[in-house]
Amino acid sequence: MTIGGMENVEIFTSEGKGRGLKATKEFWAADVIFAERAYSAVVFDSLINFVCHTCFKRQEKLHRCGQCKFAHYCDRTCQKDAWLNHKNECSAIKRFGKVPNENIRLAARIMWRVEREGTGLTEGCLVSVDDLQNHVENFGEEEKKELRMDVDTFLQYWPPQSQQFSMQYISHIFGVINCNGFTLSDQRGLQAVGVGIFPNLGLVNHDCWPNCTVIFNNGKIELRALGKISEGEELTVSYVDFLNVSEERKKQLKKQYYFDCTCEHCQKGLKDDLFLGVKEDPKPSPEVVKEMVQFSKDTLEKIDKARSEGLYHEVVKLCRECLERQEPVFADTNLYTLRMLSIVSEVLSYLQAFEEAAHYAKRMVDGYMKLYHHNNAQLGMAIMRAGLTNWHAGNIEVGHGMICKAYAILLVTHGPSHPITKDLEGMRMQTEMELRMFRQNEFMYHKMREAALNNQPMQVMAEPSKEPAPALFHKKQ
Repeated sequence: MTIGGMENVEIFTSEGKGRGLKATKEFWAADVIFAERAYSAVVFDSLINFVCHTCFKRQEKLHRCGQCKFAHYCDRTCQKDAWLNHKNECSAIKRFGKVPNENIRLAARIMWRVEREGTGLTEGCLVSVDDLQNHVENFGEEEKKELRMDVDTFLQYWPPQSQQFSMQYISHIFGVINCNGFTLSDQRGLQAVGVGIFPNLGLVNHDCWPNCTVIFNNGKIELRALGKISEGEELTVSYVDFLNVSEERKKQLKKQYYFDCTCEHCQKGLKDDLFLGVKEDPKPSPEVVKEMVQFSKDTLEKIDKARSEGLYHEVVKLCRECLERQEPVFADTNLYTLRMLSIVSEVLSYLQAFEEAAHYAKRMVDGYMKLYHHNNAQLGMAIMRAGLTNWHAGNIEVGHGMICKAYAILLVTHGPSHPITKDLEGMRMQTEMELRMFRQNEFMYHKMREAALNNQPMQVMAEPSKEPAPALFHKKQ
């Protein structure tokens, strides 16, 4: 697909939100409204040796730039494609003697591009980097201190022969990165690997129940419709995960993006009753609920500690105990129950205890389906993981059903060409074949499955990450 589609949208003034984007024609679920390459982007500091600095794919073996020894690439093609953006960076790193942090590297890349092309609109951009919001005036003391440190380091890093920018402009660029930096994920969309600035995407406002989603695929972002969008309707994406009570989402949005969310879900507190759900019969007293919330919070802290030390059996023990205590108090859509189910199913899968993991994963998915938008990307990924877990556990019917459901969601949110959707299509075909065999002769199916699993190492789940799923927008913690 070509980069562009900007004729599909126009800038308008959105009530109470400032600028926004609206559709100039009708869209349906899975339509790509526009695609955009990054104005500038960099790999995270922690991954500079593991991810290609041009296409952001994770690779086992990367070529290193012979000059600065810092930049890494898949191959000569990626290295050649990077040279325009890397040339100034290469000599600046050699002169500076070390590699500055990702924020400073991104700010410098943006300013080298401004130096090359001027500050006006670049081709296909509805807005220039100069006109993106920076919110520097909203920074708290801690953020101001970090900004001053970044600007100081930037001034030492920035070459004297390059165009010199004012302190105000440099601060503006750092502010833009702080509130418009978009998280780039690896080729399978499973790990956040970098941060980039996409000016057109920066115009799309937030809604906790949005009509669009953003996916990074093959070097570009795509804004994709989640359902029917009428001509003239505002386009929105969610800056935060929906899985939280409205008060908490509002706090997070205010802290990270400096605005008060006025979306319908926040104003009416929609789904909050489910997030805080308790058993109906018999209904627990407010004191019991309060105690259980505190017990759940304390357990989550213990779990974090055990996970960070790699004590996965301890994590499972804590989760089981907590779920048992929650059982008579919380409903299955309660946030604390869902957090436990998510952790325990992931860790048990990693430990290859698939039967128990499958039971918890199914409960988690049942809860998620009552909460998330039916075409939510995180819901799709969760159902995919649960489907895989059930398949590993030998629950072929449940596993196949979940994999089909996940595939239908990811066709909308990621599109058919995304690597994860292609993986899922392969799994769907395989489980469909197995299901046919299972229905014809259950005994033979189990025998063949056993033989197949003995002959080949089972695809082991990745080690549970301590990181949450990649957030849409990158924020310095």
